[in-house]
Amino acid sequence: MASDQQKFLVLFLIPAAVMDGWAQTDPAEKKAGEEKLKGEWDRWMNEHSSMILSTEAAGKTKRVTSGGVADARNDIIIASIVQADSHDAAAKAFENHPHFQIPQASIEIMPLKQMGG
Repeated sequence: MASDQQKFLVLFLIPAAVMDGWAQTDPAEKKAGEEKLKGEWDRWMNEHSSMILSTEAAGKTKRVTSGGVADARNDIIIASIVQADSHDAAAKAFENHPHFQIPQASIEIMPLKQMGG
């Protein structure tokens, strides 16, 4: 990573209700949709590979509170770490991402800052 570039956490979100609806989709239609999206996603990833440090699918969530640990659900499906010259530059790179083909999908991008100590 160039010393003048910053790191950003990128969260890909899909509302749980949309995911539940997708799970009920006809299997043939679902497969075709997933293949199309995967091809476009892979193309986008290749075109932006210089900025992507890591990308991982999110699994089931555990929420930890002062009251204990419980299963939880959120809208996060993928998390990435990327590098860019600025917050705006990082956000701009995602403006036409294939993720937006999914109804109500969103992408959140936030700077990562070193903690003191």
